Amino acid sequence: MSLILQIETATTVCSVALAENGTVLAYREMDQRNVHAEVITLFIDELFKSTDKQYDNLDAIAVSCGPGSYTGLRIGVSVAKGLCFALDKPLIAIETLESMANGMVAQRTFNDRNILLCPMIDARRMEVFTAVFDISSNRVRPTSAEIIDENSFSDLLQANKILFFGDGAEKCREVLSGNPNAQVISGFQNSATHLTKMAAEKYLAKDFEDTAYFEPYYLKDFIAGKKKV
Repeated sequence: MSLILQIETATTVCSVALAENGTVLAYREMDQRNVHAEVITLFIDELFKSTDKQYDNLDAIAVSCGPGSYTGLRIGVSVAKGLCFALDKPLIAIETLESMANGMVAQRTFNDRNILLCPMIDARRMEVFTAVFDISSNRVRPTSAEIIDENSFSDLLQANKILFFGDGAEKCREVLSGNPNAQVISGFQNSATHLTKMAAEKYLAKDFEDTAYFEPYYLKDFIAGKKKV
């Protein structure tokens, strides 16, 4: 038995979900830039009120740990760690790109076993945070920061159809439009519900983080922009 609070703030989406034994009981989310700090604790309170659960009923807190937005990750991980300390509950970390792949698998039926999944998170200009998975969520290519051009993923696209999705995937639409094996999926949105399967598995395996020392997976160093005047 497990009751897990799941938090996803790695992109413009602020999303929280409450899952029991691998099944989502309720979720709240908003896709709007710079609202995470304002709404995340309100959303979490709403989850407990709507399900008649109490904070003390929780068995663990799971958080999407990056890569992604520096600020978004800081907010999500800070809230998750604060709850873990206050409630004396374990922390579960789930890589954001892997949870995105699980989300796509849950949303679609795949008849072609050669399809690969390429979740993408917008970084800067033509850069994305990305990885490649098969439809069983096995990793084919490691997480990396990639500059998208006409040669991107050319080795994999020779023999596989690749689905590009996430808020960075539109960068591939025009650049890779000449390759019939490249398909950009519109409308995919990060969600805390995508953490459910892995969070339940990690809880059963007691695969927990050291809450005191855990930090988000930024992949790249944060570079502050110049203040506009």
